[in-house]
Amino acid sequence: IDFDLILENIKYLNLLAGEGISQIEHTLQGARLRQPEPLPLTLYKNGIIMCNGAFRPYQDPSTQQCLQDIMDGYFPSELQSRYPNGI
Repeated sequence: IDFDLILENIKYLNLLAGEGISQIEHTLQGARLRQPEPLPLTLYKNGIIMCNGAFRPYQDPSTQQCLQDIMDGYFPSELQSRYPNGI
């Protein structure tokens, strides 16, 4: 696992997802600026935790696919059902 590449690509993907850019959220009283909600990803020596879910060891095929997507420069494909319209 290339952790340097993962961290570099996460920075890039965060920019694509709108990190640091506020969006207008309409309310009954008018509108307000809102930051996109982050998706926490914690990297450990022997696995990951994503979106405050369960610990996932690196040997797990779904974890390997998730990290491979990130290393390839893509958002993890497992997030498609959570964000069907994209980021």
